[in-house]
Amino acid sequence: MRRDGRGRGVGVAAATALVCALGLSAVPETAYGAPGEPGPAPGPGGGVDGGATGGQSLEEVHQEVDGLYRKAESATDAYNLAREKQARQEKAILKIARAVVKAQKEMAGLRKRAGAMARAQYRGGGMPAEARLFLNGDPGEFLDGVTLARKGEKATDGLIGRLERTQAALDRYADSASQEWERLDRSRAKKAAAKKEIVRKLARAQRLESRLAKDERERLRRLEEDKARGAQAKWLDTGILRELGSGATAMGGRAVDFARAQLGKNYVWGAVGPDTYDCSGLTQRAWSAAGRAIPRTSQEQWRLLPKVSTKAMRPGDLIIYFKDASHVGMYVGSGAMIHAPRPGRQVTVAGAGSMPILGVVRPDAR
Repeated sequence: MRRDGRGRGVGVAAATALVCALGLSAVPETAYGAPGEPGPAPGPGGGVDGGATGGQSLEEVHQEVDGLYRKAESATDAYNLAREKQARQEKAILKIARAVVKAQKEMAGLRKRAGAMARAQYRGGGMPAEARLFLNGDPGEFLDGVTLARKGEKATDGLIGRLERTQAALDRYADSASQEWERLDRSRAKKAAAKKEIVRKLARAQRLESRLAKDERERLRRLEEDKARGAQAKWLDTGILRELGSGATAMGGRAVDFARAQLGKNYVWGAVGPDTYDCSGLTQRAWSAAGRAIPRTSQEQWRLLPKVSTKAMRPGDLIIYFKDASHVGMYVGSGAMIHAPRPGRQVTVAGAGSMPILGVVRPDAR
């Protein structure tokens, strides 16, 4: 959700260009976002948030905008999950429909055969085949008739059994279709509600930002970077880098390479590439390119993928952020990660500790 700076006074744009030019090996030996970097220049009034905008300080605007974007991202996860469920339910309904067509064709054939049997009995005067058999005076024909009668009984029983089973299957399909339609309606409603929430939150955040003067928008950007840089420095002060792994697996390396190739592309909620991404859309596509299918949303990635200790983190692992698992980035080594931050931002390199870490998952864990 936030952007982070890089060491030695290099800004995010310059760092991103350097990484793009040199590849993964360009990550410096020193930790990403190490302490000692220059902070943001003070704004009017002597502080970064010294001015006031519409009755709010820039700090208050930042907190509100950041909160709105976080809520929009959480709603985006709900939207993506509902959309995924809707797609599965539509496939299930289509499968049921095909099974119903097949069962209906079978039922039509069985009814045709049952009708033929009934007509044959009618032509025999309505007398059951067994009665006609016993009235036959020819012993040879009687014995032949016994065999035929038994076959006829078996065929009739088999036909009735198949009719009953086919009708039961059609009843089950009807119940299943009804349940799937109800689920589909719920998914559509959740998806629509999530979309409405996303649009509302994004519109509010964008209105707030649009009311800022050009210099205030720049100060807001610097404030975001300063907070992210402070969080990263605090994380690094724990000595975490001494614990972290530096080597990616072959699959993890391919995922990192894919993520790096997306640097600079715009964040768009609900997007999974190839030109725009949301946070979990980026990580899902990166791991798909590496050969491993993973869930669509950051919350499902957290819930379903194997968890590892943060201290055991290695390049390619996914870092899940915030208590509601509403954001995800990919660890790339040296204390850095790649993520799609939020609307109005691009896929970028940031400090792995620049946001509150919920935990780490490893898609290729064995």
